[in-house]
Amino acid sequence: MKQYDLEERTYRFAINVRNYTKSLICSMSNRVYISQLIRSSSSIAANYIEANEASSKKDFRHKIRICIREAKESRLWLRLLEVSPLDKGAQIKYINEVTEIIKIFSSIHINSG
Repeated sequence: MKQYDLEERTYRFAINVRNYTKSLICSMSNRVYISQLIRSSSSIAANYIEANEASSKKDFRHKIRICIREAKESRLWLRLLEVSPLDKGAQIKYINEVTEIIKIFSSIHINSG
């Protein structure tokens, strides 16, 4: 059975999203969405690190809840991006990845209660 490092996975997601945005159409709306996407995608990883360093179960669950919110926000920005047909596959790939991340964090939140 393969073991996954969620801290590394969320870090890789943030890096991959940042790199992906460099190739996108430079429209006014995309600039705003890209800025928001970079913030929210990196916030998932940062809040997961904080959750792992939480001083209490309540604090841990709170940080995991923030991870879920940031992941949902990232999914929204990814969906709103104006992309060329060449970038559509990558957009779908990142939407699918963040959807999986949402499910993982939701499961952690439920099972930590």
